[in-house]
Amino acid sequence: MTVTPSTKTDGQLRTDVHNELKWDPNVDENEVGITVARGIVTLTGTVSAYPKKLAAIEAAHRVYGVLDVVDDLTVRIPSVWERTDHDIAAAVRHALQWDVLVPDDRITSTVSGGHVTLQGAVDTWTQRWNAENAVQRITGVKGVINQITVQACTADPTAIKRQIEEAVARQTEREIKRLGVAVRDGVVTLTGTLRSWAERNAVERAATYAPGVRRVDDRTTVDPCQ
Repeated sequence: MTVTPSTKTDGQLRTDVHNELKWDPNVDENEVGITVARGIVTLTGTVSAYPKKLAAIEAAHRVYGVLDVVDDLTVRIPSVWERTDHDIAAAVRHALQWDVLVPDDRITSTVSGGHVTLQGAVDTWTQRWNAENAVQRITGVKGVINQITVQACTADPTAIKRQIEEAVARQTEREIKRLGVAVRDGVVTLTGTLRSWAERNAVERAATYAPGVRRVDDRTTVDPCQ
């Protein structure tokens, strides 16, 4: 996804990103360094948990005018929270098994240095996301690489497009004619201009929920003035 360039200077963007990090209760702004060059934000520093890293990245993306975010954050687990890779692997297996939305018997994991790689094949994009979400908050995890593939059933592209458009119409205030939805071989490509990150999330969520979708390519832009 891209963001429409704004008239903010890099200095203004840096201030806005800092304030957004400070506003987010899941982020410790004192752990994160910020540099901005031509609308591209680079986050540096060391955070104590992987979810904090994800929250910092998401917070930076929320700021209007930010074009891209470079993730140079390092996760360093405090000694009291450290776990062996074996312990993490066991916790990953339990997390997948205990999540009723995840087909755990179709997913495997590899753990190395606290980094978890998920592999396997599921039926829907949401199952893929749910599996990743299930392990992100496990104590000791430093990162998650999601290599799970989606083997969606063959579906009519026209039907997928209609279902997505109907869902978007239910969840947002925007006129659907301003959103482009193209479907090919189970891949949904979204185009158009959205007014906020919240609206963007609603649109992307609607696309991922549609039966038959294997992947979502979000090419929308954000412009609050639209």
